[in-house]
Amino acid sequence: MASRCWRWWGWSAWPRTRLPPAGSTPSFCHHFSTQEKTPQICVVGSGPAGFYTAQHLLKQHPQAHVDIYEKQPVPFGLVRFGVAPDHPEVKNVINTFTQTAHSGRCAFWGNVEVGRDVTVPELQEAYHAVVLSYGAEDHRALEIPGEELPGVCSARAFVGWYNGLPENQELEPDLSCDTAVILGQGNVALDVARILLTPPEHLERTDITKAALGVLRQSRVKTVWLVGRRGPLQVAFTIKELREMIQLPGARPILDPVDFLGLQDKIKEVPRPRKRLTELLLRTATEKPGPAEAARQASASRAWGLRFFRSPQQVLPSPDGRRAAGVRLAVTRLEGVDEATRAVPTGDMEDLPCGLVLSSIGYKSRPVDPSVPFDSKLGVIPNVEGRVMDVPGLYCSGWVKRGPTGVIATTMTDSFLTGQMLLQDLKAGLLPSGPRPGYAAIQALLSSRGVRPVSFSDWEKLDAEEVARGQGTGKPREKLVDPQEMLRLLGH
Repeated sequence: MASRCWRWWGWSAWPRTRLPPAGSTPSFCHHFSTQEKTPQICVVGSGPAGFYTAQHLLKQHPQAHVDIYEKQPVPFGLVRFGVAPDHPEVKNVINTFTQTAHSGRCAFWGNVEVGRDVTVPELQEAYHAVVLSYGAEDHRALEIPGEELPGVCSARAFVGWYNGLPENQELEPDLSCDTAVILGQGNVALDVARILLTPPEHLERTDITKAALGVLRQSRVKTVWLVGRRGPLQVAFTIKELREMIQLPGARPILDPVDFLGLQDKIKEVPRPRKRLTELLLRTATEKPGPAEAARQASASRAWGLRFFRSPQQVLPSPDGRRAAGVRLAVTRLEGVDEATRAVPTGDMEDLPCGLVLSSIGYKSRPVDPSVPFDSKLGVIPNVEGRVMDVPGLYCSGWVKRGPTGVIATTMTDSFLTGQMLLQDLKAGLLPSGPRPGYAAIQALLSSRGVRPVSFSDWEKLDAEEVARGQGTGKPREKLVDPQEMLRLLGH
């Protein structure tokens, strides 16, 4: 039975790009040989990629032990620091991750920066396998003149600021201008526009930081433009986020019907999700709103708009040269078809005055350690199905594996696949044989270097403190934003 069972559930039974059907649980019916008995596996990064990889390994291997290392003192990565405060339902995955962390075969070690406090080769010595799941913590630069002016920042830093990411707490964005320009038309760009334009009283009962809420209360921003190089058919945001913007209290959309000419015929051929999204844009741009919507728009004191076929060339300085006062845009037209559609400049220019410029043209991973191959052009670790090229026993999952695209569900599938490859290699005897010390060896190194890791039960104390601090003001939590204060609270 065992061999039949293994043949049936053997990974070879599944195409490499597919997982077993939902609800089925492949089990390792073969007895593992000695070195496979208790594989010590380490995951670097505790966002969705890290936790989903750990979850898969623990579920599919009855003896595996997984240690998750995290640079921040707190877990959950972009679920905590990226998901917008007014999208609490998206954060429910934290419950799943907490279940994983509570497993007797899983440990979380926060406040440990891999590449600084401990190297990847040191982890490789201590574990049978190492999975890098540390995400994309940088932003793609605009690489245009004036980008360094005060009043210009990345959408990533702005999101980190209102979500309590420690490294972005010094940002102090100046919202005293009446127009903000966001360069980019993805979901992050829409998140930022929505937070800038949402009446502050609607954010009071979210987990937005106290400091950010204070600044947003004083904001004078009335208009937000979202600028894209291509047209309505190429926007990167999803219909849910667009619908939220269209229905945003106190704000009205500004769309130029000219941008949508001839689009009705083109959308017949596009896939259904894109078709529905474009139809909603088209209706909003060209149809006369009903009486109730017309009245709502007339009373709106704020506005947002999409500027298509515009490519940023320069951030324009104020007369004294001290801060951003606008963006010079090249007018573009589209060449090519479908996915190969490129924006090419027509030669025309246009200046868009504003006091705040937020670049939202994508996130980017950083190299973690000189010993790990890194493709700086693509911003990923070169890999084949999650196996890091030319480094046996080293794996990657999530954005550092495939680039910063997709939603949490995409990362889940991707992480399960990496976990599957690792277990396949373990089964084939491709990972180091003999016992490995795991955390015991790393703990000794960290201790000798004066690093105090934060355990998951430590995090639960910080979590309880945040929830208690939020209760007085009706918030789900008041996030701690200072790592030193966190460590003090824990008596470290």
